[in-house]
Amino acid sequence: MSDAMLLNWVLFLPLLGAAGLLALPRGNGAAVRMVTVGVMTAQFLMTVMLYAHFDATVSGLQFATSVPWIAEWGVSYAIGMDGVNVLLVLLTGFLGPLVVLGAWTAIERDVTLFHVMVLLLQFAMMGAFLAQDLFLFYVFWEAMLIPMFLIIGIWGGARRSYATIKFVLYTAFGSILMLAALIYLVQSLQNAGGVASFAFADLMQAQLPLDVQVTLLAAFALSFAIKVPMVPLHTWLPDAHVEAPTPGSVILAGVLLKMGTYGFIKLGFPLFPDATRVFTPVLMTLSVVSIVYGACLALVQNDIKKIIAYSSISHLGYVMLGLLSLDLAGIQGAIIQMVSHGLVAAGLFLLVGMVYERCHTRELSAYGGLARQIPVYGVFFIIFTLASVGLPTTSGFTGEFMVLLGAFNAAWPQHLDGNQLPLVLAVVAVTGVVLGALYMLRFALTFLFGPVKAPHTPLHDLSLRERSILGILVISIFALGLFPDGALRKTELAAKAFQTRLTATQVGGGHAN
Repeated sequence: MSDAMLLNWVLFLPLLGAAGLLALPRGNGAAVRMVTVGVMTAQFLMTVMLYAHFDATVSGLQFATSVPWIAEWGVSYAIGMDGVNVLLVLLTGFLGPLVVLGAWTAIERDVTLFHVMVLLLQFAMMGAFLAQDLFLFYVFWEAMLIPMFLIIGIWGGARRSYATIKFVLYTAFGSILMLAALIYLVQSLQNAGGVASFAFADLMQAQLPLDVQVTLLAAFALSFAIKVPMVPLHTWLPDAHVEAPTPGSVILAGVLLKMGTYGFIKLGFPLFPDATRVFTPVLMTLSVVSIVYGACLALVQNDIKKIIAYSSISHLGYVMLGLLSLDLAGIQGAIIQMVSHGLVAAGLFLLVGMVYERCHTRELSAYGGLARQIPVYGVFFIIFTLASVGLPTTSGFTGEFMVLLGAFNAAWPQHLDGNQLPLVLAVVAVTGVVLGALYMLRFALTFLFGPVKAPHTPLHDLSLRERSILGILVISIFALGLFPDGALRKTELAAKAFQTRLTATQVGGGHAN
């Protein structure tokens, strides 16, 4: 089987798995779970093969498939892998089986429907990462909304209706603007060249005046910023996390939030490089505000899910800062930080779900001394806490260090030229590391140490299934932290191409060749 065919199997296998689940006898929850884990594991193994076959010395698209879909509109079914999405495809495949294993005992009603929704969401997320046609990307972008809406709305908490409506309203508003922008963009390309095309490669050739670029980037950026989410468009996220079941929170934090940052690096900034330079001061300021504001909000929360939700806003602020630095170290650090956050946040939400299954409350003040009651749980919690803080040897350190290095590398020449804003923002971003240590260590100290208390005692320590899930995540976090060279090589050429496209332009002028 060719690598291109294998990539198509990676995309469509969850869809086939969902159809298979519907054919199983009703009420056989064990079979549903086992089939879903099998499908997800097979998909992950395929992503590992593609990652191993991905040639880091070749720039551009690999394993590509392009077939006309709606020819009169210039729409194609076009998918492929490059240095931007290769790690995110691997992350999506990696988290898939862990999500299902983590939900093994958490989901007790409508088991078949839940796992069908998880598989459909996996299909849509993988499609959004792999799509190389803007129409196809938009279809997958919108398709993600449906299964996540149902996962929160059916299996969520007491305020699930409020959370789902808020989630849909925010994302739908941004998506409508992106739809209008992509139609205008394709129409502009057709008027200039006489050919209608939604292919990313063709759209990158569009010659647009600066004022048009600014308008279109504003529409794309609003949609992507909601998904990140960036302050002040972040308020849907804590509600969605709090009300979502644990598997929903893991998917949301582990993969879905990366759609916004991926949208910026894959589409928003490269499509409109001149406008990006105009927006950079504002977007960089909002990124640093997100870092500090998210950390400050996490510091004062009593709901343990909200602590992790607000920490996600802070960590993804670093991703945006790295991309906007336009420094190679910062860009690559942003990609590593996306993967690292997916691993660490997934682990933290799984830990919260495990203790919630035992105690049925998320109030931090209700807990204490868990390290003495369930010591294995305590060890894993400390490891994920330190990874979130960015302890050296963990993936969190690699990503944040490279982002901050890139921010200072880019800021210093501008400082010497009299532009102080980038350096000030880089310095303020460093305080996010300190605040991150404060809120996570406060969380761990209250949760694990002090007087022993819990809503239900005695507590049972982690089962073999739970230890295996968390152990796999811990290994991956240290592997990325200690040996980032392989991942950096896979992303280097794509990061350089991104950097070149955005730095080889002048505001008010055309694109440099």
